[in-house]
This record gives sequence, structure tokens and C-alpha cells, in this order.
Amino acid sequence: MEEKQAQDILLLDIRKQAPFADYFVIATATSERQSKSLVDTLVDTLRQKARIRPLFIEGESYSGWQLLDYGQVIVHIFSPELRDYYRLEELWREARVVVHLQ
Repeated sequence: MEEKQAQDILLLDIRKQAPFADYFVIATATSERQSKSLVDTLVDTLRQKARIRPLFIEGESYSGWQLLDYGQVIVHIFSPELRDYYRLEELWREARVVVHLQ
């Protein structure tokens, strides 16, 4: 995601707060095109290198939010406006920050 210039990438360990996943990855895409590119690259790279596919993908690049569910890891890609609106970091503030790339 960093190579595709996603902004404010955050990996949260939510194992103590949630039974449905172990980690959240949250990142900001500054355009629809970048959001689509991030999703396409993640799906292709994980399929080729790790032989895993998302359980489902929700949202479209134009919506400002996309979610990739890999079971124990859930990836959220937001537009700056929707990331600020939903503030997942605040909702999950008790989760341990594993990585934060700004």
C-alpha cells in the first residue's frame, strides 16, 4: 500500500476487542483512481504471493470506502473525507497500534 502512495496507513491489533478479526488495516486513498489501484494491487499481490483471496470485497472506488475481508485481516481504504467522518481509529482506540506509516 505504501508503494501505491496510500496515506496514513495503520495496522491495528483488534484481537482483544473483537471476535470477528485479528487486525484492521486502515489507509487513505486521495482519489477514486488510487483507491481502485490499491484494491486491485492488494487482491492481485495476495493472490499471487500468498495464494489467498478475499472472502468478500465491499464498496466501490467512487464511494469513498472499500473493505477487503481476508478473514482475520480486514482492510479499509477510505477517501480523506470518509476516514475523517467514520474515525475508525477512535472507535477502536483501545486496539494496539502495530504499524503506523504516515
